[in-house]
Amino acid sequence: MKDASLYAHVRGLPDLRTRLALLAGGEMTDRIAAAVAGLTGRDALAAFAGAYREYALAHPGRYAATQLRVDRALVTGSPAPRRTAEVTYGVLGAYGLEEPDLTDAVRLLRSTFHGYCALEAAGAFGAPREVEASWARTIDALHVALVHWPRTKA
Repeated sequence: MKDASLYAHVRGLPDLRTRLALLAGGEMTDRIAAAVAGLTGRDALAAFAGAYREYALAHPGRYAATQLRVDRALVTGSPAPRRTAEVTYGVLGAYGLEEPDLTDAVRLLRSTFHGYCALEAAGAFGAPREVEASWARTIDALHVALVHWPRTKA
């Protein structure tokens, strides 16, 4: 494809990156939503985390696109960011968190999942303990943290 024909469909590199981020984010959210359907609490958290990890490891390039910061003006009208928030906040609803604690919990989950997946994909877990066992303990620890979340005083 010639450059000129590509730019007949997208408005430059930022638009292309945004479209890729929305596509990959939508795919990932679809998988997470299917995994958590009908579940609550620790079961939903584990299903969410598992679907996140599976997508990140199976599709590293697309997963990387989900981590791009995109211009909010370029995603206006797209249902993908809203759906991602609905699924994530739906899982966290069982923990009774309210803002600003909810945002803090989302950031904790995202950074933990992303960090674990990035290290695993890079082969950086060299200790003899099974990676799956550590992953299960990570989910257990996150669940305990969410159950005992220190509430922000109003």
